[in-house]
Amino acid sequence: MQSAPAARRFAPTALMLGNIVTGCSVLAPAGMLPELAAGLDVSVHAAGLLITFGAITLCIGSPLTAWLTSRIERRMLLTLTLALLAAGNLASAFASDYASLLAIRLVMLAVGALYTPQAAGTAALIVPVEKRGSTIAYVFLGWSLAAAVGLPLITFIASRYGWRAAYGEIGVLGCVSFLLLLLRLPAGLRGARVDLKTWSEVGRNRTIVLLLAITMLQMSGQFVVFTFMGPLLTKMTGASPDAIGLVFALYGVCGFLGVAVASRIVDTWGPYRTSVLFTCLLLTGIAGWALSAGSYVMMAISVAIWGLGFASTNSMQQVRLVAAAPPLASATVALNTSVLYIGQAIGSAVGGLLFAGELLHTLGFVAVGFVGLALSLVALTRPRPAAAPA
Repeated sequence: MQSAPAARRFAPTALMLGNIVTGCSVLAPAGMLPELAAGLDVSVHAAGLLITFGAITLCIGSPLTAWLTSRIERRMLLTLTLALLAAGNLASAFASDYASLLAIRLVMLAVGALYTPQAAGTAALIVPVEKRGSTIAYVFLGWSLAAAVGLPLITFIASRYGWRAAYGEIGVLGCVSFLLLLLRLPAGLRGARVDLKTWSEVGRNRTIVLLLAITMLQMSGQFVVFTFMGPLLTKMTGASPDAIGLVFALYGVCGFLGVAVASRIVDTWGPYRTSVLFTCLLLTGIAGWALSAGSYVMMAISVAIWGLGFASTNSMQQVRLVAAAPPLASATVALNTSVLYIGQAIGSAVGGLLFAGELLHTLGFVAVGFVGLALSLVALTRPRPAAAPA
């Protein structure tokens, strides 16, 4: 009699662990670009395209899979997705060349695109309305942990044992996460059906459109720099792989702290004010990176400030979208994830062009421009006093 309530109580944690696997799967190449480039006999820029092309696949796959899978029971859907992510990472460890690795990655992420938005939508189904904001933020904590623990570990393993071992590590973690989700997520959960009418209603909602634009700009700005953070630190400061791993760890740990604080204050501050706070931290950190380029210590401090905002801003975007139009939540969360990946694709592509052209200092200032524009749009979404916070 107690097993079902216990499973439901720990279900958000199981969903959060799945986001760790998803985050590591998406971000992994950023933690081992030099090893991938050397092992596959390609340039660092070409290795970075694994992120760009992966993000393009994700941005197309997220709304498409939300539409195609909206009738499928959530536990079955999410556990199968994690199983395929685990298999894809294990297969990546045995890829024979760059083309094979890219093909495996695109197939893996085409399926994996549905996990993050469906996990957020599922979290909203298993908790009371008053806890929905903090629970969604908690589920997205998995992305912070992917950066806080996953990326430094990927960098550490890849620099010592090779990139294949790093992919194997993610694959094993995916198998563990699959089992936990299978055991902890209640059966019988179904979200609202997503159809063409749903997308039409989303497009007519001004607040939702602005929120989606904010997500895209925030991610574009971050990935201009983040995709090539390791090689940039090496070129501008002479940082070793361990020193680079430390910066990734700072980024992720501060991201963890940022989401923890955001999930604590969002139910009392409201999503809008919480979003403004963490977007300002995001902008401050990226501006610090741009202005201190060349100094390892100052760049690391800037990354820590940036980290406080990177995951919490996205969590707040999800919370605000759900609150803005609850009946459209499945579609809007999927679209937000899609434009998040569009931002990754735009940012990594722009960053790749600047990196290939040796415009290393310019990357930071371009990133500041994207995030500054995002902050200005956040101000436009301020809820009216008479209305409930969006």
